[in-house]
Amino acid sequence: MEAFTRFKSTAIPLPIENVDTDQIIPARFLKAITKEGFGDNLFRDWRYNRNNNEVPGFVLNNPKYGGKILVAGKNFGCGSSREHAAWAIDGYGIKVVISSFFADIFKGNALNNGLLPIQVSEDQLDMIFKAIEEDHQAQFEIDLEAQQFTICDNGTQIKFDIDNYKKECLLKGYDDIDYLLDLKEEIVAFENQRTIH
Repeated sequence: MEAFTRFKSTAIPLPIENVDTDQIIPARFLKAITKEGFGDNLFRDWRYNRNNNEVPGFVLNNPKYGGKILVAGKNFGCGSSREHAAWAIDGYGIKVVISSFFADIFKGNALNNGLLPIQVSEDQLDMIFKAIEEDHQAQFEIDLEAQQFTICDNGTQIKFDIDNYKKECLLKGYDDIDYLLDLKEEIVAFENQRTIH
Protein backbone atom coordinates (compact mmCIF):
# COMPACT_ATOMS: atom_id res chain seq x y z
CA MET A 1 0.00 0.00 0.00
CA GLU A 2 1.00 3.63 -0.44
CA ALA A 3 1.93 5.53 2.69
CA PHE A 4 -0.84 7.93 3.65
CA THR A 5 0.38 11.52 3.48
CA ARG A 6 -1.15 14.83 4.52
CA PHE A 7 -3.00 16.43 1.61
CA LYS A 8 -5.55 19.02 0.50
CA SER A 9 -8.35 18.18 -1.90
CA THR A 10 -11.79 19.08 -3.11
CA ALA A 11 -14.60 16.68 -2.20
CA ILE A 12 -17.39 14.70 -3.84
CA PRO A 13 -20.75 15.01 -2.04
CA LEU A 14 -23.00 11.95 -1.83
CA PRO A 15 -25.74 12.96 0.64
CA ILE A 16 -27.46 9.57 0.55
CA GLU A 17 -27.98 7.47 3.69
CA ASN A 18 -27.61 3.68 3.95
CA VAL A 19 -25.37 3.28 0.90
CA ASP A 20 -24.66 -0.45 0.82
CA THR A 21 -21.75 -2.35 -0.64
CA ASP A 22 -23.84 -3.63 -3.57
CA GLN A 23 -24.46 -0.04 -4.60
CA ILE A 24 -20.75 0.75 -4.17
CA ILE A 25 -19.71 -2.22 -6.34
CA PRO A 26 -22.45 -4.47 -7.78
CA ALA A 27 -22.10 -8.21 -7.21
CA ARG A 28 -21.63 -9.02 -10.91
CA PHE A 29 -18.19 -7.38 -10.79
CA LEU A 30 -16.84 -9.53 -7.95
CA LYS A 31 -15.31 -12.29 -10.08
CA ALA A 32 -11.85 -10.73 -10.30
CA ILE A 33 -9.25 -11.70 -7.73
CA THR A 34 -7.00 -8.65 -8.08
CA LYS A 35 -7.82 -5.02 -7.32
CA GLU A 36 -7.29 -3.76 -10.87
CA GLY A 37 -10.24 -2.19 -12.64
CA PHE A 38 -12.63 -1.98 -9.71
CA GLY A 39 -12.57 1.83 -9.71
CA ASP A 40 -14.11 1.80 -13.19
CA ASN A 41 -17.23 0.21 -11.75
CA LEU A 42 -17.61 2.27 -8.58
CA PHE A 43 -21.34 3.05 -8.18
CA ARG A 44 -21.79 1.43 -11.60
CA ASP A 45 -25.59 1.24 -11.53
CA TRP A 46 -25.89 4.86 -10.43
CA ARG A 47 -23.28 6.17 -12.88
CA TYR A 48 -24.55 4.39 -16.02
CA ASN A 49 -27.92 3.39 -17.42
CA ARG A 50 -28.75 0.05 -19.10
CA ASN A 51 -27.25 1.31 -22.37
CA ASN A 52 -23.94 2.11 -20.66
CA ASN A 53 -24.52 5.84 -21.04
CA GLU A 54 -23.64 8.15 -18.17
CA VAL A 55 -26.52 9.22 -15.92
CA PRO A 56 -26.20 13.03 -16.03
CA GLY A 57 -27.61 13.65 -12.54
CA PHE A 58 -25.15 11.43 -10.67
CA VAL A 59 -22.40 13.26 -8.82
CA LEU A 60 -19.47 11.26 -10.23
CA ASN A 61 -20.60 12.31 -13.71
CA ASN A 62 -20.74 15.98 -12.74
CA PRO A 63 -17.56 17.84 -13.79
CA LYS A 64 -18.13 20.36 -10.97
CA TYR A 65 -17.03 17.76 -8.43
CA GLY A 66 -13.88 15.75 -7.95
CA GLY A 67 -11.04 15.07 -5.58
CA LYS A 68 -9.74 12.44 -3.20
CA ILE A 69 -12.51 12.83 -0.58
CA LEU A 70 -16.00 11.32 -0.68
CA VAL A 71 -18.51 12.83 1.76
CA ALA A 72 -21.40 10.43 2.26
CA GLY A 73 -24.62 10.19 4.25
CA LYS A 74 -25.11 8.20 7.46
CA ASN A 75 -24.53 4.42 7.56
CA PHE A 76 -22.13 4.18 4.64
CA GLY A 77 -20.93 0.72 3.61
CA CYS A 78 -23.74 -1.33 5.11
CA GLY A 79 -24.85 -4.63 3.59
CA SER A 80 -22.53 -7.46 2.63
CA SER A 81 -18.95 -7.73 3.85
CA ARG A 82 -17.31 -7.53 0.41
CA GLU A 83 -13.81 -6.09 0.54
CA HIS A 84 -14.24 -5.12 -3.11
CA ALA A 85 -16.19 -2.02 -2.00
CA ALA A 86 -13.01 -0.56 -0.50
CA TRP A 87 -11.06 -1.66 -3.59
CA ALA A 88 -13.50 0.18 -5.87
CA ILE A 89 -13.39 3.43 -3.89
CA ASP A 90 -9.60 3.39 -3.66
CA GLY A 91 -9.31 2.34 -7.31
CA TYR A 92 -11.32 5.39 -8.34
CA GLY A 93 -8.74 7.60 -6.61
CA ILE A 94 -10.61 8.41 -3.41
CA LYS A 95 -8.43 8.22 -0.30
CA VAL A 96 -10.87 9.40 2.39
CA VAL A 97 -14.55 8.73 3.04
CA ILE A 98 -16.38 10.94 5.53
CA SER A 99 -19.69 9.98 7.10
CA SER A 100 -21.53 10.25 10.40
CA PHE A 101 -21.58 6.43 10.68
CA PHE A 102 -19.86 3.49 8.96
CA ALA A 103 -20.75 -0.17 8.94
CA ASP A 104 -18.08 -1.93 11.03
CA ILE A 105 -16.99 -4.45 8.38
CA PHE A 106 -16.69 -1.78 5.71
CA LYS A 107 -14.64 0.38 8.08
CA GLY A 108 -12.24 -2.50 8.74
CA ASN A 109 -11.94 -3.35 5.04
CA ALA A 110 -11.27 0.31 4.23
CA LEU A 111 -8.47 0.61 6.79
CA ASN A 112 -6.94 -2.67 5.60
CA ASN A 113 -6.77 -1.31 2.05
CA GLY A 114 -5.30 2.16 2.60
CA LEU A 115 -8.66 3.99 2.61
CA LEU A 116 -9.29 6.32 5.57
CA PRO A 117 -12.88 6.38 6.93
CA ILE A 118 -13.46 9.50 9.05
CA GLN A 119 -16.50 9.47 11.28
CA VAL A 120 -17.87 12.87 12.27
CA SER A 121 -21.00 14.03 14.07
CA GLU A 122 -24.18 14.65 12.10
CA ASP A 123 -23.81 18.41 12.68
CA GLN A 124 -20.22 18.32 11.39
CA LEU A 125 -21.31 16.29 8.36
CA ASP A 126 -24.00 18.88 7.58
CA MET A 127 -21.34 21.61 7.87
CA ILE A 128 -19.10 19.81 5.37
CA PHE A 129 -21.96 19.28 2.91
CA LYS A 130 -22.85 22.97 3.23
CA ALA A 131 -19.25 24.02 2.50
CA ILE A 132 -19.29 21.93 -0.70
CA GLU A 133 -22.70 23.27 -1.71
CA GLU A 134 -21.52 26.87 -1.30
CA ASP A 135 -18.29 26.26 -3.23
CA HIS A 136 -17.91 23.13 -5.39
CA GLN A 137 -14.15 23.70 -5.37
CA ALA A 138 -13.90 24.08 -1.58
CA GLN A 139 -10.64 22.68 -0.24
CA PHE A 140 -10.31 20.33 2.71
CA GLU A 141 -7.14 19.17 4.43
CA ILE A 142 -6.52 15.74 5.89
CA ASP A 143 -3.81 15.38 8.51
CA LEU A 144 -3.76 11.77 9.67
CA GLU A 145 -0.79 12.29 11.99
CA ALA A 146 -2.73 14.97 13.90
CA GLN A 147 -6.05 13.14 13.33
CA GLN A 148 -7.55 16.35 12.00
CA PHE A 149 -9.86 17.28 9.14
CA THR A 150 -9.93 20.97 8.18
CA ILE A 151 -12.46 22.96 6.16
CA CYS A 152 -9.91 25.30 4.59
CA ASP A 153 -12.31 28.14 3.66
CA ASN A 154 -13.27 28.91 7.25
CA GLY A 155 -10.52 27.14 9.19
CA THR A 156 -12.89 24.79 11.03
CA GLN A 157 -10.91 21.85 12.40
CA ILE A 158 -12.55 18.53 13.18
CA LYS A 159 -10.71 15.92 15.22
CA PHE A 160 -11.34 12.26 14.43
CA ASP A 161 -10.60 8.94 16.10
CA ILE A 162 -8.65 6.06 14.62
CA ASP A 163 -7.16 2.89 16.08
CA ASN A 164 -3.46 3.50 16.81
CA TYR A 165 -2.36 0.32 15.05
CA LYS A 166 -4.33 1.13 11.89
CA LYS A 167 -3.04 4.70 11.98
CA GLU A 168 0.55 3.48 12.03
CA CYS A 169 -0.14 1.05 9.19
CA LEU A 170 -1.67 3.80 7.04
CA LEU A 171 1.15 6.24 7.73
CA LYS A 172 3.77 3.64 6.79
CA GLY A 173 1.80 2.08 3.92
CA TYR A 174 1.75 -1.29 5.68
CA ASP A 175 -0.71 -4.12 5.58
CA ASP A 176 -0.74 -6.60 8.49
CA ILE A 177 2.06 -8.70 7.01
CA ASP A 178 4.26 -5.66 6.32
CA TYR A 179 3.76 -4.62 9.94
CA LEU A 180 4.92 -8.01 11.22
CA LEU A 181 7.91 -8.05 8.87
CA ASP A 182 8.90 -4.63 10.21
CA LEU A 183 9.04 -6.21 13.69
CA LYS A 184 11.05 -9.22 12.52
CA GLU A 185 14.21 -8.36 14.47
CA GLU A 186 12.25 -7.80 17.68
CA ILE A 187 10.35 -11.06 17.19
CA VAL A 188 13.56 -13.00 16.57
CA ALA A 189 15.20 -11.41 19.63
CA PHE A 190 12.20 -12.32 21.77
CA GLU A 191 12.19 -15.90 20.54
CA ASN A 192 15.93 -16.21 21.16
CA GLN A 193 15.46 -15.08 24.80
CA ARG A 194 12.71 -17.59 25.55
CA THR A 195 13.58 -20.48 27.81
CA ILE A 196 12.65 -23.78 26.25
CA HIS A 197 11.16 -26.22 28.76
